Amino acid sequence: MRRDVTEIRSFYGSALGQTAVRLIGARLNDAWGPLTGQDVLGLGYAAPWLEDMREARRALCAMPFAQGAEAWPRSARSRTALVDETALPFATGVFDRILAVHAIEEATDPQALVRELGRVLKPSGRLVLVVAGRGGLWAGNENTPFGDGRPYSRRQLERLVREAELEPFAWSQALFCPPWARLAGLADGLEPWGARLVPGAAGVVLLEAVKTQLALRPRPATAPVRARRTQALQPQPAGMTPPHPAGVDIRREHD
Repeated sequence: MRRDVTEIRSFYGSALGQTAVRLIGARLNDAWGPLTGQDVLGLGYAAPWLEDMREARRALCAMPFAQGAEAWPRSARSRTALVDETALPFATGVFDRILAVHAIEEATDPQALVRELGRVLKPSGRLVLVVAGRGGLWAGNENTPFGDGRPYSRRQLERLVREAELEPFAWSQALFCPPWARLAGLADGLEPWGARLVPGAAGVVLLEAVKTQLALRPRPATAPVRARRTQALQPQPAGMTPPHPAGVDIRREHD
């Protein structure tokens, strides 16, 4: 059962929650940069990060029935929809970018959810899954929303998006600081040290996937291409380079 939206909102209103928004937001900015002229969807509880995407042509916030919804943005006409996460009320191929946070960990059918995200994604559109990391402390702390549901490793996420006919493209990590409120003020300084010393202890994994085809089709039985990790923990390629819309870049290292 999903955590209630009021509990999630309360967490992100705390000092620790604001720290999580800032550190994850930095990784998203690395991946997507400016979103001018793009259509963006946030699924799960993505509202804190959509706040920094106001330059997008259109930004919508979809929240699952089991979680509940709140108005976003609060200072303007609401662009929130209460949805069935496996039957989104959007046409096929309408979003350039999709951000899913607190979405797949508690989903009854994660693959069906990701396939539905792939359906509403435009060809060459990009999806970022922000998920509790299997090796991090945040997944074991039920005082945060990342402590609910099933955590994932990067390779598990890669398999999930491939099964949904999307192609893993890049990945990153965040939240190396323990999920303790008294350390929230030190998180920015601890982040680069954690990335260097304990790269497997990230609180969240961010995986970016790209839609490479108009219709779903059977996948050829080929061995998956493995993404290469670096100490910098910037988004890394995972097997292909999609066409990029003008003005959008992603920082990466080529194999």
